[in-house]
Amino acid sequence: MRLPDLEAWAIFASVVEHRSFSAAADAIGLSKATVSKAITRLEAHLGQSLFHRTSRRLALTEAGKPLAEHAARILAEARLAEESANDAATAPTGRVRLAAPMSFGITNVAPLLAEFLLAHPGIEIDLHLSDARVDIVAEGFDVALRIAELPDSSLRARRLCTIQTHIVAAPAYLATNGTPTHPGQLGEHRLIGYSNVVGPWRFHGPGGADVSVRLQGPLTANSGEAVVPALIAGLGIARLPDFIIDAHLASGALVTILDDWAPAPIGLHLLTPPSPLRPARVETLIAFLGARLRDPG
Repeated sequence: MRLPDLEAWAIFASVVEHRSFSAAADAIGLSKATVSKAITRLEAHLGQSLFHRTSRRLALTEAGKPLAEHAARILAEARLAEESANDAATAPTGRVRLAAPMSFGITNVAPLLAEFLLAHPGIEIDLHLSDARVDIVAEGFDVALRIAELPDSSLRARRLCTIQTHIVAAPAYLATNGTPTHPGQLGEHRLIGYSNVVGPWRFHGPGGADVSVRLQGPLTANSGEAVVPALIAGLGIARLPDFIIDAHLASGALVTILDDWAPAPIGLHLLTPPSPLRPARVETLIAFLGARLRDPG
């Protein structure tokens, strides 16, 4: 049985990543001629062209596009295997790219990272804070924290803890519009949406009753912090997590309602790319975050 030409596959992945033969050659320390010969060799073995080549542009063929994904995985797995072998003999070092929701990242993750970096001086963290749902694989993240109920995917997911949410409004809004005592009455009110909490609001209440309420109102945002001014201004009712509203509840700017009706819990998940191979620096951060962010008890 003929073994795969792994060098050619790795060079192919590098050309795709750098979008030129010359840039790939510079990145991996080979001559442009060597890179070109490897691509020609791979094309001959596969019996199909991988690139459309012109003097000004290099583009994947239709046949090359799915093969580029395989090549990227081959190269990534090889790099991870080497890093794992090196990490076994040394303390974890290198950069970890971490994505987290904006508000939760500032209030709950950033303080932990300070502790983590003091304990692991050889590791660097590239923290990306956004309430948008990032594409972990396409954007090259090693780890992501996500507050949501997750759809099925190829990502490896671990539930860390439950994020508590509450239904809140400003006292002035309730004084003007009345205070609902049952989730079914929310349809008569202006509801402000936090799009990280997707879908209808679901409640579990006295006697095991379950109620679902669809949003209608003046504002929806993918940042919980962004909807707080509208709430405080008396524009409606929102469902928000503790880490966004705790200070506003303490000051009296917002109050909770429907306390006998528990909104369905939301999970904090730790996500990683599909491969089970991870460098020691990534495993170290995963273990740390798992220990610090898990449910108490």
